[in-house]
Amino acid sequence: MTAVRSKDTAPEVRLRRALFQAGVRGWRCHYKRAPGKPDLAWPGLRVALFVDGAFWHGHPSRHKPGRSGSYWDSKIAGNVERDRAANAALEAAGWKVIRVWDFEVRRDLTGVLARVIAALRDRVDGRAAWQRELVHGDA
Repeated sequence: MTAVRSKDTAPEVRLRRALFQAGVRGWRCHYKRAPGKPDLAWPGLRVALFVDGAFWHGHPSRHKPGRSGSYWDSKIAGNVERDRAANAALEAAGWKVIRVWDFEVRRDLTGVLARVIAALRDRVDGRAAWQRELVHGDA
C-alpha cells in the first residue's frame, strides 16, 4: 500500500494541467484549512474539488462489497463515510463541493473541465472585479 499515492495522482495532475491550459488559475493544492483537505481548492471562491479513486472511494463499478474481504469492505466504507462528512462540513461552511472520479478524468477530461469551470463561474458571478481574475477570461 505504500505505493498507492494520496497526493498528486496521475488523474489529479492531468486535471491540473488541463485547468492551467484552459486559463483557470488561483487554486491551492491539498488545502489544509478546508475540511477533507480537497485536492484543489479556490479559497476565495469557496470551491473544493476532489479527484476520487474509484476503488478507494467505493464506486459501485469498481468495488463490490464482500468480494475483497472484510478488511477492504470496512476500509472503503470508512472512506465513503469520511467523504460524506467532509462534504457536509464544507457545504455547512458555504463551500461548493465538486467530486470527480479518476476514470472520469481519463475518459472525459473535457466534460470534467466544463463542470469545474461552470462551478467557478457560478461563484465568480456577483463577486468584486478584483476576484474575477481568479478565473481567467471573466471580466
